[in-house]
Amino acid sequence: MTFTVWAPSAERVRVRVDADVHEMTRGDGGWWSAEAEGVNYAFLIDDSGEPLPDPRSRWQPHGVHQESRVYDHAEFDWTDDAWHGRQLAGGVVYELHIGTFTPGGTFDAAIDRLDHLVELGITHVEVLPVNSFDGTAGWGYDGVLWGAVHEPYGGPDGFKRFVDAAHARGLAVVLDVVYNHLGPSGAYLDRFGPYFAGQNDWGPGLNLDGPGSDEVRRYVVDNALAWFRDFHVDALRLDAVHALLDRRATHLLEQLAVEVETLSAGLNRLLTLIAESDLNDPKLVTPRERGGYGLHAQWSDDFHHAMHVRLTGEDSGYYADFAAPDALTKVLREVFFHAGTWSSFRERAHGRPVDTRTVPGHRFLGYLQDHDQIGNRATGDRLSATVSQGRLACGAAILFCSPFTPMVFMGEEWAASTPWQFFASFPDPELAEAVRTGRRREFARHGWGESDVPDPMDPATVERSRLDWAEVERPGHREMLELYRTLIRLRRERPELAGPWLPDLRVDAAPDSSWLVLHRGGLRLAVNFGPGDVTLPLGATKALLTWGEATVDGGAAHLPPETFVLAGTN
Repeated sequence: MTFTVWAPSAERVRVRVDADVHEMTRGDGGWWSAEAEGVNYAFLIDDSGEPLPDPRSRWQPHGVHQESRVYDHAEFDWTDDAWHGRQLAGGVVYELHIGTFTPGGTFDAAIDRLDHLVELGITHVEVLPVNSFDGTAGWGYDGVLWGAVHEPYGGPDGFKRFVDAAHARGLAVVLDVVYNHLGPSGAYLDRFGPYFAGQNDWGPGLNLDGPGSDEVRRYVVDNALAWFRDFHVDALRLDAVHALLDRRATHLLEQLAVEVETLSAGLNRLLTLIAESDLNDPKLVTPRERGGYGLHAQWSDDFHHAMHVRLTGEDSGYYADFAAPDALTKVLREVFFHAGTWSSFRERAHGRPVDTRTVPGHRFLGYLQDHDQIGNRATGDRLSATVSQGRLACGAAILFCSPFTPMVFMGEEWAASTPWQFFASFPDPELAEAVRTGRRREFARHGWGESDVPDPMDPATVERSRLDWAEVERPGHREMLELYRTLIRLRRERPELAGPWLPDLRVDAAPDSSWLVLHRGGLRLAVNFGPGDVTLPLGATKALLTWGEATVDGGAAHLPPETFVLAGTN
């Protein structure tokens, strides 16, 4: 067996395999290699006696600070040979966190709930990061060994069983990956080579364009390709790509898009790249033939912000600009609210317009809630904690009747009452206290008392964040679940609801957006957020779906507060 590692500046590298230490031979490009037999291994750099895990480890059964273990991808018995993927267009995405999706918090436990997603009408299951991070519980964004699957979830075989089971049910799997930084504990990459270049808001960033960056870029791209090839995932959600600092002529994202397209052709399987970006730059999802990076989709925070303000009335911080009366209608028509326009939060112009004639709406994921927008609130409160059921229903109707690809956060479909709070479990007491104190200080600046902010290191915080599946059958929750199922079914049965071309969308709205009407082909969605009854002419007489006491009579919708009607001409 050949062990290899990239350590270009090292004078001496050894590999400890089981109980034996072997000298490694330096080869081209700073790569070292040695032949040895064994299962558990770690590297020793120069004269340091500290054994370090493999930066490209496939398996870390004892945590991120311990030795790596040999893992052979060929030994897993896949059953998804007939699976060729699912396109994102026309799909519905469901975001979940393995550790809190079920009481068991494992891949195998999550498999038992996949049928619920099928019955709901989900097509793509997006899993928060599953790479190895320090501790047992966490969101996954503090990963440090990107190729090794978190052992408490079930390790690499567990994740493969989950993907295989999803494919057997017709579900595509989207994996959230983090290439913009590494976590604060177990990030040993800089011991091996020039992996790091500066810091961002979350930790050390990668050297993507400086000396030695060719291999660092390969480290990222090879990791992405491995998730597609070895774990059979269908899509990657790329976390916060605006923090990838790359001044090369070919940006890392474009390089990644090119290589994923090549792999897709070789595997004869649809592979998708979805970005999270704060840039409001359509270049990310513009095809390379037209000068873009060629990614397939990106999240749309502007849709979330506009909907959040409309549903809750909150208008502080980055929500302030979205309190504008035309914010929601502008986002529905143009995708970005900030499109080269002034952002009061940033105190500068921000974004660039989307060419809606050539860029379809399905390349933008719309959502009412996600892990960040819930978990980064002081108490991790969902919309259901503060918003009436009627307003939740109105928000869901707009989401599923919009031209965007809808995304649902786990439990949203039944208005789950459980919060989703920020949690971690770093074993290092000093690091744990630093995270705890930093969290409290952050929210103290916004008027929250220390006792109001959950302790992220307390196991009770994780327990509070687990879904309560018993709620599904309870009054109120049961009706919301049925609404979500019906909206998703109608989106599938009526192609005009999933139509992605924004120029085909017409939005009529009150000056204060207290009511609006979406025209989707021959269908009309009329929504009343306001405090009083409204009657709106629709030119549609057949009610397909109503909420509350809303009715259709003579081609007009009669809407009490916080109700909607979806009607058609046929």
